[in-house]
Order: sequence, then C-alpha cells, then structure tokens
Amino acid sequence: MSEGAKQIADRPTTVAVIYKYDILLETKTLKRNQFKAVRTHLSYTMLCENGNVLEKLCYSGQRCQKIPEALVKLYGPKVQCLDLSYNEIVTLRGLDGFPVLKELVLDNNQLSDTISFPYLPTLQTLSLNKNKILDIQSLLLKIRQNLPNLSYLSLLGNKACPNELSGEENDEEDYQRYRYYVLYHLPNLKFLDSTKVREVERSEARRRGKFMNVIRPRGDGMDEIRLNSDSTGGFTPLPKSMRGPEDHKSAYGKCLYKYSVPITHRSRLPKIRRGIYYSIISSSAVGSPSEVI
Repeated sequence: MSEGAKQIADRPTTVAVIYKYDILLETKTLKRNQFKAVRTHLSYTMLCENGNVLEKLCYSGQRCQKIPEALVKLYGPKVQCLDLSYNEIVTLRGLDGFPVLKELVLDNNQLSDTISFPYLPTLQTLSLNKNKILDIQSLLLKIRQNLPNLSYLSLLGNKACPNELSGEENDEEDYQRYRYYVLYHLPNLKFLDSTKVREVERSEARRRGKFMNVIRPRGDGMDEIRLNSDSTGGFTPLPKSMRGPEDHKSAYGKCLYKYSVPITHRSRLPKIRRGIYYSIISSSAVGSPSEVI
C-alpha cells in the first residue's frame, strides 16, 4: 500500500445522518380557549465521528416567541447544538431543558436587556447577533455567572456592541474600547464577534478594560428636558413635573448686571454700536427693555 493510500485509510471515518421532520404543534389560543394547529418545520442532525455523537437541532424562521415545549421534551436531554435564529423570541424560558448544550445560536430575535440564562456549564458558543440588547454591563454579568465556560461570543447588530452594524455614529475606537471591556469581564473568551482574541488585546483588557465601557445618551431621555409650554403660551426650561405652581415664567426685563471698564483700558476695547439688549429673567413683573452702551 502506498504512503498516500495509507494516509487516506488512516483518516477517521465521519458519518452524518440527517433527519428532517414535519411536526404538528398545538398551541392554545387566547380568545376562545380553543386549540389551533400550527405546522412548523425543524431539522435534526446527528453527526458521528470516531464514536462521538454530536446532535444538532435547527428550529429557525418559525416566528415563535419562546422555546416550544415540544422541542424541550423531545430533544432537550441530548441536543448539543441549538439554532433558534430568525424567530421572534423574547424569553429563554425552557432553555434549562438542554443540559448538555455546547452551541446556542439566537441571531435575529427580539431578546432585550431582560434576557436571563439558566446555568449551562457546558455551553461554549453563544451567538446573539441582531437582537435588542442595550446594556452590555448587565449582559456580561449574567454570562459570567451562568455560562462559566463560554469561549465564543458574538453581539454584532446590538446597540450594546458599538460597531457600524449598530449605528453609523460608531467608530473603530468605540468598538475597540468595547472589546477591552468585554474581555475584562470575560477573560476566557477566544473569539469575540467572529474575531480571534489576541494576547496583546487580552493583556490590555486586564490593564484598563474595567474603564472602557462605552455609554451613550438614550434618545428617550431627551424628551424630558425639552422646552414645554402651557396653555398661556409661556415657556419654561424645566419639565412641568419639576416646576411648582409658585414658579414664574421667563419674561423680558431690565438688565440686572452692569459691566464697567477703567478709563485707561477703554482704548483697548473694540468699538461697538449703541443698541438695545434684552435679558430673560425669572420674575413675576415684566419690565421694559434696558438701553445699555
């Protein structure tokens, strides 16, 4: 036997058996307490290599808002790779029914800062791309407590990940600071957002990653500080909730301050024209404009 043929013969044998199911899930409607049959599709793969069995379950694009109980009962105890991408999932309730899970894909769902993870010591890969996660600090705390052996994490497309996918205002410096911050809290990561973690990057994260959290003002909070008006047409720089009834509106009044310059220094000042100046003050009496030079 030639050396090349011997190498081919010595290669490990890999056998993949793919099962595809068309199952019928019965979900209870909220109105008439009736059962409505919803037909869904899933792909189940069993990969055998050198006696090791890797079982994968793909349940994507089904518009489900949570993990179906049928999946947990039928496949939970043995599935190692679970793909729930392109759904409308808002909660991970039932995920504890997958105790040997190694890989979890949750891309393109509706998961937000309320996300919670069960304790999964075997999970190594977590993909949360294109969800609605804003608070990176809260997320990292949950991951560190419940996913101790995680080595791959991807958060692209979330506001918590400041890269070009989450906003045009983000730049490379913002993204690098984010990486330092994540690696400081999760030092065992080998890949972050599909990019391998370098040793120099890990070292820098240990040194100053604690202070690298990128915080941006949220748009909803700006509404509270906008100028508000009442029925009389007056304006105030404070929200109504912060202004008591005894407070007065802004009005035109006399200038309260007078600035003078010594005669010896007046020649240094630029010549200005004589004019009328107004100042907005908080006073109950409305005064007349004052003439100043």
